[in-house]
Amino acid sequence: IRDGVRQVMIPLWNAWSFFALYANTARGGEGYAAQRRTDSTDVLDRYLMAKLREFVETMQDQLDRYEIAAACDTMRTFVDVLTNWYIRRSRDRFWGGESEESLAAFDTLWTALETVTRAVAPLLPLMTEEIWRGLTGERSVHLTDYPAADEFPADHALVVAMDRARDVCSVGSSLRKAKGLRARLPLSSLSVVVPEAASLEPFRGIIMDELNVKDLDLVDLTTASEADYGVEQRLTVNARAAGPRLGRDVQAAIKGSKTGDWSVSPDGAVTSGGLELVEGEYSIEAVVTEPGDGASAGATAMLPGGGFIMLDTDVTPELATEGVARDLVRAVQQARRDAGLHVSDRISLTIQGSPEVFEATVTHRDLLVAETLATQFSSAGPDHQLADGVGTEVSVGEGYKATVLVAKA
Repeated sequence: IRDGVRQVMIPLWNAWSFFALYANTARGGEGYAAQRRTDSTDVLDRYLMAKLREFVETMQDQLDRYEIAAACDTMRTFVDVLTNWYIRRSRDRFWGGESEESLAAFDTLWTALETVTRAVAPLLPLMTEEIWRGLTGERSVHLTDYPAADEFPADHALVVAMDRARDVCSVGSSLRKAKGLRARLPLSSLSVVVPEAASLEPFRGIIMDELNVKDLDLVDLTTASEADYGVEQRLTVNARAAGPRLGRDVQAAIKGSKTGDWSVSPDGAVTSGGLELVEGEYSIEAVVTEPGDGASAGATAMLPGGGFIMLDTDVTPELATEGVARDLVRAVQQARRDAGLHVSDRISLTIQGSPEVFEATVTHRDLLVAETLATQFSSAGPDHQLADGVGTEVSVGEGYKATVLVAKA
C-alpha cells in the first residue's frame, strides 16, 4: 500500500495540483481553460501523446484479460513518465501561459490527465473521480466511456527514441551520484555511444539540460573505439546450448571466450577456441573496464539495450562557480516558498556569503535574477554582515555558507 501511494497516488495528485496551479495563473492571472488537443508539434507533447496511445492500448488489453497486477505496473510506469519526465522537462513552458507554446503544453497535459483518469478509474475509483471532476466540471468519471487508443497519434519510433534518451539521462544521473557530483554542478561533456546514435539528435538539448553538461557527443556504436571509453566486449558461451552440438569441444570454446581467443568475422560469424558458434550458443556484451585514453577524466556506464555513456567528471573552477550559482537559485526558490510568496511574485533579493559565494553572484548575476524573478538584487562578501536574525542561512557548493534575504518587491 505504501508503494502504491508513493509511486502512483501522490505523483498523480501532484500532477493535477501542478496543472491547476499554473493554469489558474496563466495569462497574467486570468487563467486558461485548457481543452483536448493531440496535434501539438512540440517533441515532448508528441512523445506524451504517442506514449498515451500505447498506454491506453496496453491498459485495455490487460484489464480485458483481468491481469490486474500487470495493469497496476503499466499505470505506475506511465505516471512516472508523466510526472518525472514530461512535466519536469516541460516546467518552463507552463510559466506565464502567454505563448502558443505554453498553451499547447496546458492542452496536452489536460488531455493526458483527463485520459489517464478514465483509463485507471477502475483501479483508483475515488482519486480519479476527484481529479476528473476538477478537470471537466462534469458529473462522474464512472459515467463516461473508456478512452479509445485511436484518438491519439501513433509514433512508435519517437517513443523508442525518447525512451532511449530517458535511459541515457537515468544512467547519467546514477553516474553523477556515484561520483558525488551534485545535479546542479555543470560538467564539461558527455559521450553517448549507442546503435543508431542519430536517433537521439532531436533530444540533444533535453539530454544536455537534464544531465547539466556543456557538450554532448553522439557516437554510433558501429564506429566507436570502445577501448578509448574504457569498454570492452566479452563473449560468454552457453554450455547448455552448445554442448549437445559440440560435445567435449565445448570446453575449448569456453576456454577461448575466457582467454580472449575469439573473434567476430565481418559477416557476423562468431568463433571461439577455433570453433564456430551458432546463434543461441553465445552472448556478447560490452562491459566497463579500466578507462582508456579517451576516458581518463571520466566515468563510464553501460546502457540497457546496448551501448554506453562516458561522463567527463573533471570540475574546472569555472564550472564550480556556476554550480554555486545554481545552488543559490535553489536556495532562493525555497526561501520564496517559506515566505509564502506566489509563484508569479517579483522579489527583492540580497545574498551575502563567503568569497566563493560572492564570486558566483557577480559572475552569474543574470542567471540569479532571471531564475528567481528578482527585480532588485544585491550581493556582498563575508566582510559585510546582514542584521542579526535577518535572512536564511544556507549551505551551497562544497559547504560554502551564504545568507539569503527575500522580500516581495
